[in-house]
This record gives sequence, C-alpha cells and structure tokens, in this order.
Amino acid sequence: MLPDPAVNAVERIVPASEMMAELATEIGQGHHSVGEFLDRLDARAPGLLLLILALPMCVPNIPGISTVFGILLIAPSVQMMFGRSSLWLPQRVRAWTFSGRTLAAALRFSVPFLRWVERFTRPRLSWTMRWPFSGLVGLQTLIMALVLILPMWGANLIPGIAVSITGLAILQRDGVLMMSSVPVAAASIAWVYFGAKYAISFLSWLSIWGASLLNGGA
Repeated sequence: MLPDPAVNAVERIVPASEMMAELATEIGQGHHSVGEFLDRLDARAPGLLLLILALPMCVPNIPGISTVFGILLIAPSVQMMFGRSSLWLPQRVRAWTFSGRTLAAALRFSVPFLRWVERFTRPRLSWTMRWPFSGLVGLQTLIMALVLILPMWGANLIPGIAVSITGLAILQRDGVLMMSSVPVAAASIAWVYFGAKYAISFLSWLSIWGASLLNGGA
C-alpha cells in the first residue's frame, strides 16, 4: 500500500518549542517592525502569534497589560473566523516597531515549558484545523480576547491558558488538544459571570450598608 501523502505531511509538523527557539535566534538583535515579524512567521503566523500573545497572560504580570494583549488578539481571532490563513494588518500597525532582544528573551523563556507539553501532543483529528471548525475556534479566541480586555482581577489567567492551548493545538495539528481548550474557555466565561455577579452584589450591599450608617447617624 502506498503511503498517504497527507499523513506524511502531518508527521513533518515542526514542534512549537523548536519554532520559538528558531524565532528567538532570528529576531534576537535590533528592532523589528510588526509587518516584518508577521512576514517572518509566514504560514505559522496564526498559531504562533496566539502563543506569543497568550503565554504572558499565564504568569503574573503588570496590571492592565492583559487589556493590551486582548486588543492585539482581536485581529488574528477575527481572521480565523473567516478562514484566512495569513494575517492582515493595516500598514500603520505593520510599521510599529519593537525590541527584538526583549521578545527573544520571552520566547526563550517559554521553550522549556512547551517542550514538556509537547510530550503529550501529536497530530490527530486534523480536520478540526479546517473550516468551518476553525471558524468556531476563531470565535472562541475572540471571546477570550474580549475577556482579557475586561479590567477584572484574575480575568487574564484562564483565557490566557485557553488561547495558549489553542495556539499550540494549531501548531501541533492536535485536534484533541484543541477540544480541551473549550472547557477552559467555558471556565473563563463562568469566572467573569460569577465574579461580576458577586462583585455587583457586594457593591450593592456595601452601598446599602453605607446608607444605613449615614441615616442612623443623622
């Protein structure tokens, strides 16, 4: 029996950790524009960009930075929804520059963790990477981006994990891993819903309590 070319293509998937290490070496010096960076990512752009933007959300960081990363995630998530394999950005955004050394350090920091996770991933259920399922993945990523934008305590970790899983699943062509991002995303939405609900209830109780104190002292 002749080998299936599609299977062979899947087996040649480059590990995400290797991509990160290579990319860190390529951009480690000087400053780079966003457009140049995306062109360098080429076909790897969607999955790798999701990882780059989401992994910082999985560790303690500067308050408010999740809003910035959430905004940056909107463009790739919307384009995934419409089945675009390459990322498009306005020329003004493509002209933005960043320090290659800073990003390279962050990429190298993520490599050991990715190597550990990759031991449990492999190409499987690759049909989940194609349209229309990929559009649903894009919608889920967009929702996670909007959650990241919310100025809410603790709202960055769970969606950051969900998007990181999504990005890694795309790179590894692992449909099972992709499906595992769904309950994580659902947990993120539940956290926001119940967190907002109890925060509003607490503020309401606090206002009533404060009003009663004022009335009692009058």
